[in-house]
Amino acid sequence: MSTFSSLSTATALSNIPRMLPPMGNLHLPSSQFFPNFNFNTKTSLFTLFTSTHKPQLCYRSRPRASVQCLFTGIVEEIGHVKNLGIGENGGYDLEINAKTVLEGVNLGDSIAVNGTCLTVTAFDHQLSEFKVGLAPETLRKTSLVELSPGSPVNLERAVQPISRMGGHFVQGHVDGTGEIISMDPEGDSLWIKVKTSEALLNYIVPKGFIAVDGTSLTVVDVFDDEKAFNFMLVAYTQKNVVIPLKKVGHLVNLEVDILGKYVQRLLSNGAINPIEST
Repeated sequence: MSTFSSLSTATALSNIPRMLPPMGNLHLPSSQFFPNFNFNTKTSLFTLFTSTHKPQLCYRSRPRASVQCLFTGIVEEIGHVKNLGIGENGGYDLEINAKTVLEGVNLGDSIAVNGTCLTVTAFDHQLSEFKVGLAPETLRKTSLVELSPGSPVNLERAVQPISRMGGHFVQGHVDGTGEIISMDPEGDSLWIKVKTSEALLNYIVPKGFIAVDGTSLTVVDVFDDEKAFNFMLVAYTQKNVVIPLKKVGHLVNLEVDILGKYVQRLLSNGAINPIEST
């Protein structure tokens, strides 16, 4: 994990210009990685993305499925970043070692990496690895910019019609990040408090759902004065997700419950009348 502060991260990323929508076509590769892909294995994506010597990026669009991806927030396995850097076709690519999520994988499939829905662009079963692309906007809005070779990441494949819904509806569309401000053990459980923006905190309620680094969790309390919320991880969850491996000051990806955003939208545009207290 990087040691830079979340404040410096936000400041640096806010100065990066937004890219124009991608144009043209991209031919999906075979199941092997680009042989000429040049990864920088000694620096984080933050260093690459905020460097004053950034290359000129040329983007090509990828075909999108008509049905958007959906996840449950139940992490299938912890993978590890193998390489990351600037791809042959422009943009930033991320290569991850994993096994479970490669079962039945196809090019164009969606895999949530720390709760971020990303598209598989190449994979290799023999080497147990796959590759996904990272757009500049993804790096601006998520904590993936902190990744470096060896970083552990939560992985989950998009659900199929026969999948059990063990968590809640997670789109893999990260709403923003939060900063871990405390990690306190209680018995074999772990209490974690996360500080986030007031805009996101408006959608977070006690006993409600939230996805933290792609993990479906139940909010315990909301602390408006601290702009924070907390949750508890039981012993089993601690062993199977990335969050306990982080430290105070590290960032986590947050996706609030989509239902809350729909309700807020309907109320704000007058589509429905707010309930009056009696």
